[in-house]
Amino acid sequence: VYGVFYLITLLMKVYWFTLILLCAFLSVHSTVPESEVKVLKDKKGFSLLVDGEQFMIKGMNWDYYPIGTNYEYSLWRQPDNLIRSVLNKEMSLLKNMGVNALRIYTGIPKKWISYIHRNFGIYTMLNHPFGRYGLRVNGEWMVNTEYDDPEVRELLLKEAAALAKEYKDT
Repeated sequence: VYGVFYLITLLMKVYWFTLILLCAFLSVHSTVPESEVKVLKDKKGFSLLVDGEQFMIKGMNWDYYPIGTNYEYSLWRQPDNLIRSVLNKEMSLLKNMGVNALRIYTGIPKKWISYIHRNFGIYTMLNHPFGRYGLRVNGEWMVNTEYDDPEVRELLLKEAAALAKEYKDT
């Protein structure tokens, strides 16, 4: 029961942290006017407000792997002209589909998050892996993440906080 309590507590922290990250990433500061993002809680539950208006997230998970590549491929390590070409094609399709938010795994440079929002009005939320494939704790590889381990929880929350700090104002 004690382990279950910690797992539930951790999941609640992850939920709130993800919501905070989403709000942080919805505030784009490049050449796009800054948005005021708030989470409203009332009798009906929680609502996301962007510039005072209710914001319904119409999002999807997105990544890019050309045919013939595998998980080692990274669009973000390609030349800028190729990245821009891929984003122009892909984001145009997503925008026409009604997508207004993307979940992208970590690794995307800040300038491309801003590019996507500035050119297509699509917000980005970064998805920290949160130990899903294992993690290194005190120099040792942990294949199966033990979420009830206090050191693991501390490490994961520290990594997620560092990610939020790194991408703050993007």
